[in-house]
Amino acid sequence: MTAALPEVSGSFGQKPTLAFPAAAPSGELEVQVLSRGDGELVEAGDDIEVHYLGQSWQGGVFDNSYDRGSSINFPIGVGAVIAGWDEGLVGQQVGSRVLLSIPSHLGYGDRGVPQAGIKGGDTLVFVVDIVRTSR
Repeated sequence: MTAALPEVSGSFGQKPTLAFPAAAPSGELEVQVLSRGDGELVEAGDDIEVHYLGQSWQGGVFDNSYDRGSSINFPIGVGAVIAGWDEGLVGQQVGSRVLLSIPSHLGYGDRGVPQAGIKGGDTLVFVVDIVRTSR
C-alpha cells in the first residue's frame, strides 16, 4: 500500500499548490518524483540550488522561494539541512520536481520552529525543484 500524499499542481519552476488527502501522513519519509529531469545526479557533498515550497501537513505554507523570486543554495547529504532533505534529494536528477513528505523525526522533531509556524511533531511537505548541482 502506498502512503497518501498531497496532490501537487504546477510544473517545474512554477509555485506549486498542494491539496491534502483526508488520510493521516506516513510516519516514514515519502519521496515522489513528480517530473524527472535529465541532468546530473545529486550526490552527497554537492552544493545544490533549488526552488521550494514548504507546508505543514494539512496546515499553511511556512516558507517558499518562489515568492522571493530567488532560489537557495546549500550543501546536501552532509547534515547542513534537515535529514528529510538529505535523504530525499541525494540521488535525484537536476531538473526534477520532487515531493517530500517528511515525518517529524526527520524534520524539526518535537521542538518544531514556532516562529515559522511549524509545531513540534509536524509532518512537513516540500515540493522541490532541483535547479543545479556542483561538486
